[in-house]
This record gives sequence, structure tokens and C-alpha cells, in this order.
Amino acid sequence: MRAIRINEFGGPEVMKLEEVERPVPASDEILVKVYASGVNPVDWVIRNGANEHLRPFLTLPMTLGWDAAGVVEETGSEVTTFSKGDAVYGVPNFPGNGSYAEYCVAKAAQFALKPESIGFNQAAGVPLAALTAWTGMFEYGKLQPGQRILIQGASGGVGGFAVQFAKAKGAYVIGIASTDNLDYIRQLGADEVIDYKTQQFEDLIEDIDVVLEASPNRDNIERMKAVSILKDGGIFVSVNTDHPFNDEIIEAINSKNAKAELSANQPRQEWLAEIAQLIDDGKVKVFVNKVFPLEQVAEAHRESETWHVRGKLVLEIRNEDE
Repeated sequence: MRAIRINEFGGPEVMKLEEVERPVPASDEILVKVYASGVNPVDWVIRNGANEHLRPFLTLPMTLGWDAAGVVEETGSEVTTFSKGDAVYGVPNFPGNGSYAEYCVAKAAQFALKPESIGFNQAAGVPLAALTAWTGMFEYGKLQPGQRILIQGASGGVGGFAVQFAKAKGAYVIGIASTDNLDYIRQLGADEVIDYKTQQFEDLIEDIDVVLEASPNRDNIERMKAVSILKDGGIFVSVNTDHPFNDEIIEAINSKNAKAELSANQPRQEWLAEIAQLIDDGKVKVFVNKVFPLEQVAEAHRESETWHVRGKLVLEIRNEDE
């Protein structure tokens, strides 16, 4: 089968299209015939090998990609939730061989039936970003209907899903983005928008129940501002798990009887199923910015690395009609 592999860490040029053996699913895994793969920042962070938090878990050579939509080709002996031919979406084993390939294997518990109302290309843009938003807000942030949430980086892949999920669950949503993206996050359902280029959010809002740091910035000054607008007992959640909280932030959190949580993505089948239902019910939209053929993976990475992508980037492995 064809797969995009790296044999060394580096820039986009280290990704090579190679012929490799098709993987075989373990007893609790499924083999997925991949139609499309999402492109996420974690893909190129791993590709360049510069993240010391992830580096110990990586073994070369490896296939990139941790966002897949496709059809079940084979099931392990213990798998009862899927049958051959099921259209599915989910997260391949991390950091094992990923979804930039014609086939991938994954724990069955990390996949669910694909939303029926969207195609494979759109579905491939959902799992990783959506689960990151879901884990952060609901597992760590404990977001409840009627609560007020501030979402930093609201126009990005994670932030865009976070805005929609929070609204679907009855929260009051305040989104931070750049000037060009304010209308976009209004369309996603944000009740208030703040332009980080011209406005200081810490002067405009207070008594926030949950802050979700979905921005790529690793900035302790911005974190202190976010903590300052939390209500007593509030929760600050960051998806930037490679950037621990420093002593100043922990002290500020404790002074408010609040919590600070680093939210690691949890790829749960039941959450993917609920997300699929929200999509099919029309409560959540999937915005795909651009679709690339597998051979143009380097171009997709370069675009992702600008940090200025609205919506999702996707690699098309197979045509939807195949």
C-alpha cells in the first residue's frame, strides 16, 4: 500500500511516498481502508521532531496522520462493534503508524460510525480537533448549560468545534480571534466576539466559568490574563499539554479556589458517536478549508504551519466513489 513516511525528522521535504506492507489488526483493532486524513499541527510537530515532550514516544520510520475517515476492511477477533464495510471515522493509534496511508489500524474504541450527512473528506477533518475540544470543555472543564465560557483561538480547528459544542450544550460562548475571523466565529454561534488585535479581553469580561486555551500561543502573560477573568471556583483548561503551568499561574489559580487543567485528548467511541449525532442533527458544521491529494502533503503541511488556517485541511487518499 502507499503511505507517507518519514525516515528522519525535519522539514516537509522529509515526507516520502513509499510502498509498505498493509498493517494487520490486533484482536481489539480494526483495519480501516482510508479515504481521507485530516492534517493537524501535531502532524508537523512530530515530523520536525523538535518537541521534547513527544520525542521519546516516536520511533522511525513512521507514517504520519492521526485523523481518519474510511471503511472497515477487517476486524480483530474481539471486535463486536463494527463489521466489514462500515463507514467510520476516528483516531488511529498514537504515535503508531498513522492515516497518511491507504490503510491504517486502530483500537476499535477510538472509532465510531461516520456522520451520515457528510462525506469522507469532511469527516476526516473532525476526530482529532473535535475530540480535543470535547475533552477540554466537558471532561476537564466540566462545562454546564448556562455557564459562560471564553474560547481563545476560536477560529482554529479546535476552537471552531469548541464554539459549536459549547453552544449545542447551552453555554454562553465568548470567542477570541483576529479581526478577519470575527464574522466566522459569529457564524459558528459565538454570543460575543473579541478581537485580540484591537481589544484587551481582560478589560471587557469577568466572572467566566471556564476558559479554554485553544490558541497555539505558549504565553504565560496571556495565561495570567485568562486566570484574572475567571470567577471564584472557575476552571482554566489548556490543550497545550507541552506547556505546563508555572508557579505564578498556580498561585493565581489557588487564590481563586479555581482549577488549572492540561487536557490531553481522549479518543472515546461514545464521544465520537455523540459528535456524529450533533453533525447529523445540523447543530455542528464541519468547515474544510482545502483538500489536497496525498502527493501534495508537503504543501498541506506548509499551509498548516502558517497557523492562519480557518477550518480544516484534509488529504484525500481515495476518491469518495471508489
